[in-house]
Amino acid sequence: MQVVFHAGVAFTDEGRVLASLTKNASALATHGAAFFGPRRYKRVFKPAFDRFETATAELLAQQTIEGILPSGGGTRRAIYSSGSFAGDPEMALQDGQLYPFAGRRMALLEHSFRDHEVELFMGLRNPGSFVPKLLMSLPEEARTDAIRDTDLSCLSWIGMIEDIRDLAPNVQITLWGNEDTPFIWGDIIRALAGLDEDTPLEDEHDLLLSLLDETGRNEVLTLTSQDAAQSKAILHENMARIFDNHAQPEEIEEELHLPGWSTEIVDAFSELYEQDLERLGSIPGVRVLKP
Repeated sequence: MQVVFHAGVAFTDEGRVLASLTKNASALATHGAAFFGPRRYKRVFKPAFDRFETATAELLAQQTIEGILPSGGGTRRAIYSSGSFAGDPEMALQDGQLYPFAGRRMALLEHSFRDHEVELFMGLRNPGSFVPKLLMSLPEEARTDAIRDTDLSCLSWIGMIEDIRDLAPNVQITLWGNEDTPFIWGDIIRALAGLDEDTPLEDEHDLLLSLLDETGRNEVLTLTSQDAAQSKAILHENMARIFDNHAQPEEIEEELHLPGWSTEIVDAFSELYEQDLERLGSIPGVRVLKP
């Protein structure tokens, strides 16, 4: 069986993946895919992760994880979605790294499902906006400790992904930039669910439409209803143009409240982030979805 984990990261998904899988449940069932949300994570996976310090992977697999896969003969792909698989938000910045326990957690999952194909899906986010949002979500004492103990200027996603590749080398990883999500939502869901590239989805453009003014929404609906064949690259290019011209500022702009976190800092992170996405896409076993 193919065992798939959608693991966030924090402040990217907001429940949209599970909602989309639910909307497209019929298409998933036709292709032998079943999906499970955060309740399954809390009931089964979190207890295993919490005990990982004091128990072996073999024991945890036997006691908590083995046997969780769907038993129906028609299921070939089991999808588990929770933003906490790589770590809860309070664990997302420790030891000078983003999600420092993600590698060990995926190693446990790789071992637990060693007779199956294991995949990890993660939407990343520009650290320039992710870090201040994460820090401001923490209690004041934890935030102060994190700022004191971390060189924030050095944070990137490279370390997390390299840890996962080192500790769970058989896990196939699919990444995307959260900033690209409105343009590639259908690609993300089809890849996650193991659907064919031309499988229609109920809500493929809903996220993009929610960010546009009325004129932009009408343009997207006209564009996507056209029968004329157009390449995916041309479609994405046209959607990006519509977004640039008709995005609603209140829907896309986000205030960052961390004291001292300036626009210049965000811009510097943005440049490094783009470089990191290119670098991640060149790592064996990792693919990066792009418009």
